[in-house]
Amino acid sequence: MGDSPPSSEKIHGVSGNGSNGELRVGDYSGPQQRLFAVRGAAQAEANEAAAIRSATEEVMRGLIERNGLQPGDMVSCLFTTTDDLDAEFPAVAARDLGLTMVPLMCCREIPVPGSMPRVIRVMLHFYAAADHEPAHVYVGAAQKLRADLEAAQ
Repeated sequence: MGDSPPSSEKIHGVSGNGSNGELRVGDYSGPQQRLFAVRGAAQAEANEAAAIRSATEEVMRGLIERNGLQPGDMVSCLFTTTDDLDAEFPAVAARDLGLTMVPLMCCREIPVPGSMPRVIRVMLHFYAAADHEPAHVYVGAAQKLRADLEAAQ
């Protein structure tokens, strides 16, 4: 009781490195991955569908490129927009980039008085190697939202 099972103990019914669907405890030596979340933002030129899609595409392309992502790496993506943007869903631009199997959600940002107008924010969750250095992307005027990350841009 309370002892760890021997490393040769088999776990049945789990896909793994055994020839008959067995996984041997302690035998996995593949690359270790972990879940990451990166943030980004862009300011749309206007409350127009094309402007919202363009700003969203810019920040999404930056996140994808700077983090070396493929759609299969992505777990989910949350978008927020300020109250003054309602001409299009940012998720439309993400779908246009090929993220058809990634769950996407659009929400409203809290309307803080004096905050930057026409901002699209994103939080993207993905799996990558455990030693991955996540890269956040704030483009254009939205860089002012995270001046602490400006050097990394």
